[in-house]
Amino acid sequence: MEVAVNLELKTLNIKQDIAYYNTSSDSLNLIVLNDWNNAFVGKNTPLAKRFSDEFYRGFHLAKAVDRGATTILSLTDTNFKALEWERTEKNPDYIVVRLSKKLAPNEKLYLHLTYITKIPNDRFTRFGFDENGGMALKNWFITPARFENDRFITYNNFNLDDIANAVSDYEVAVKIPNQYSITTDLNTVSKDITNNDYSIYSFSGKNRTDFSFFIEKQNGFKSYANESIEVLTDLKSKKIDDIQKAIIIDRVATFAEHFIGKYPHEKITVSQIDYDRNPFYGLNQLPSFISPFSDDFIFEIQFLKTFLNNYLKNSLRLDPRKDNWVYDGIQIYAMMKYMEEHHQDQKMLGRLSNMKLFKSYNITNLTFNEQYSYYYMLMARKNLDQPLGDPKNTLIKFNEQIASKYRAGLSLSYLDDYLNHDIVPESVKEFYNLNQIGQSNRYDFEKILIKKSPKNIDWFFKTIIDSRDIIDYKFSNVSRTADSIRFSIKNKTGIYAPIPVYGTKKNTVVFKEWIEPVKNDSVYEFARKNADKIVINFDNEVPEYNQRNNWKSLKQVALNRPIKFNFAKDLEDPNYNQILYIPTLNYNLYDGLTPGIRFHNKTILDKPFNFDINPAYSINAGTLSGSSAFSWNQYYRNSTLYNVRYSLSQNYYHYAPDATYLRLNPMVQFRIREKDFRDNRKQLFLLRHVIVNREASEYITDNSEPNYSIFNVRYSNTKTELINHVNFMTDLQFSGGFGKFSGEIEYRRLFQNNRKLNLRLFAGSFLYNTTNSDYFSFGLDRPTDYLFDYNLFGRSESTGIFSQQYVIAEGGFKSQLEPSYANQWMTTVNASYAVWNWVELYGDIGFLKNKHQKEYFAYDTGVRLNLVPDYFELYFPVYSNNGWEISQTKYNEKIRFIITFSPKTLLTLFTRKWF
Repeated sequence: MEVAVNLELKTLNIKQDIAYYNTSSDSLNLIVLNDWNNAFVGKNTPLAKRFSDEFYRGFHLAKAVDRGATTILSLTDTNFKALEWERTEKNPDYIVVRLSKKLAPNEKLYLHLTYITKIPNDRFTRFGFDENGGMALKNWFITPARFENDRFITYNNFNLDDIANAVSDYEVAVKIPNQYSITTDLNTVSKDITNNDYSIYSFSGKNRTDFSFFIEKQNGFKSYANESIEVLTDLKSKKIDDIQKAIIIDRVATFAEHFIGKYPHEKITVSQIDYDRNPFYGLNQLPSFISPFSDDFIFEIQFLKTFLNNYLKNSLRLDPRKDNWVYDGIQIYAMMKYMEEHHQDQKMLGRLSNMKLFKSYNITNLTFNEQYSYYYMLMARKNLDQPLGDPKNTLIKFNEQIASKYRAGLSLSYLDDYLNHDIVPESVKEFYNLNQIGQSNRYDFEKILIKKSPKNIDWFFKTIIDSRDIIDYKFSNVSRTADSIRFSIKNKTGIYAPIPVYGTKKNTVVFKEWIEPVKNDSVYEFARKNADKIVINFDNEVPEYNQRNNWKSLKQVALNRPIKFNFAKDLEDPNYNQILYIPTLNYNLYDGLTPGIRFHNKTILDKPFNFDINPAYSINAGTLSGSSAFSWNQYYRNSTLYNVRYSLSQNYYHYAPDATYLRLNPMVQFRIREKDFRDNRKQLFLLRHVIVNREASEYITDNSEPNYSIFNVRYSNTKTELINHVNFMTDLQFSGGFGKFSGEIEYRRLFQNNRKLNLRLFAGSFLYNTTNSDYFSFGLDRPTDYLFDYNLFGRSESTGIFSQQYVIAEGGFKSQLEPSYANQWMTTVNASYAVWNWVELYGDIGFLKNKHQKEYFAYDTGVRLNLVPDYFELYFPVYSNNGWEISQTKYNEKIRFIITFSPKTLLTLFTRKWF
């Protein structure tokens, strides 16, 4: 390649020659070229849709100048004859080149290309042009795709660093302005200064699938070299000097060469961009002033993770999308071995583990390596884990970045512990060396493991790699004598996997035996060796679903797990029944500030049974109040109906200045998801019976029954992402005095011009209604909330600021009109359209019908400030049935607002792209 860099236009002008050798046994009539830079060409590419699925707005809102593209000027064959080529709108990131004649095995063909690469802004993926005028380049040139199993691998760019390029030799000449420098992992051949303005750098590399360029005004990379490799890095660390860095880098590089194999290239880059794209998730990411780890340890763990990632990506000749678990498994497994070798005593909480304040927390006892299991289990307990062998592009983001990556390393560590005798480390080395010879795949790695193993390990690939089956064992029929222990093991999931059994005395291991419980009724007998407890999976070698049932006391008096109280949160402790507590503070107009204390058992990992009890004190009323909830979750692993939740909740607060309400809410929820976990469609069936007892109040004169119960059935179907949001919901209610049915459809669309349209249709009708008030009627501008579902600050207010709180429910009007309620039927349409950023124009129209009255046509218009959708919004009425509201007196009392203070609710804005 000859590359001329235009930093002003953010383009690369490229002349490229490809000598393509057909090393397959097939004759080829076409060649596929990867052109991943062209994935940034528009808002409808597979990459753009991926961004939308993950709720990333930056790409859709970007200007054309910030996007990337590849413009091909010419593409010819050996004889410089133009070739037919195709790049479809559906697949803009690879090119199919049709050959004028078939390319036979062992023949070669020359392709000559001239093209212009427009580099995208780095804010999308961290690679691209930056605000300082430089460029970080990854997957920026056209290159032949990998050929495997009689076909070319055609992958779209999903920003996953998994391009499947053919192994190639490179010769690259780059022309850049003199004031800029280039850092790359290719070998430097020469540097020629053409004149006072430009320099031409020449680079070469052999047997590579990819390489990176970093073009900067001020070179931020420093070189560290030992006898085997030169490391170029710009990882940030202000508080450690170059000597400390050199020691750490040499230690990591030496370990990698010894544990994995010799790096096949002379240089490797370890950039801050590489780390930021795939950081080490944990407490090391806290700000430095509260970090529990030393600066040199943080640098070491960041460098270790990034170095190993680049080491393997540049060395293994796998399909990085289909065989991703091998990359992840070796990387995390090597990290675990490195920590055992160099930081054996390091804890997950670092120096916090030594503080008396945290001594009672189970999380302080975990070693650094044990945290990997908990990150994986976080998803398994949510029933969101995925098979390790699944392609990388099918994983939800948390699994792709964290859980599946960590479980892959844990799985190799598990196999290593089970087989012993260094079989797994030796297999890693042999597989690594195999990759230096030619192209490989995951099955080559599996064959090596099977060949070296003295035991049958088919279960490892079938269960651990290619399924999401969970492992869960418990003891049954335990008996003991002074000298021996006799027991059987119950396999709770029916999934075979070897498991270690430990004997401990005062929490110190006195024996360890691996067992293989093929049958549920197998009986085992071991020498006791003075053990006072037997424990399954004591050191957490096996990624086991539930460890709360893993031990039995061998003492004469066997006690159940004692209760342990902890403040705020903790990891699950299998030896205790944990009760967590934390202060709370709620508010409504009638109770005022309501301080309380919350007792619950919700540890970081989800449990089947949860309780949450929150007694509180209402300052305004001077009385006790509060809430409680009890729930049981039942998960189905291999069904689209993945969760059934049974719950009972209770609320006791004031609904008026002088009156309280008690709500009991027994409920069953059925949650449905698509087979594709990345699909954002979710469905929910809900059945509940709401029981409400209200005290009589002098302030409430609605003539409704103070005590009532309602049977409620709901169904919702929601599919949401950045560009499109569709929600459909139906609601059926039965009570002694009424029965009603309603439904609503909500649609949101973000257009190509970045304008946003919101539409909502609501329709509801009473099946029967013998009540004599509007308390159960459909509300035009605000529901009465007789089910007590909404967080209304002043639910009984008809005037004042709290009456202006808006809830998107039922009629959905913003202006307060008369009649405000419908006791027969109601149909409304709510619409808004963004005119600038978060400023929108809204309009509502609808009909409502009351008994013995004509239909009433209602309408309103105004301005909506959609600051944080559904969480913080303001509505300014302009014109409605009331006339020109903006010119009327007391206009400030007509303004409506949505506000949400719940941290848990707001947190979903940031976590939705991960799950």
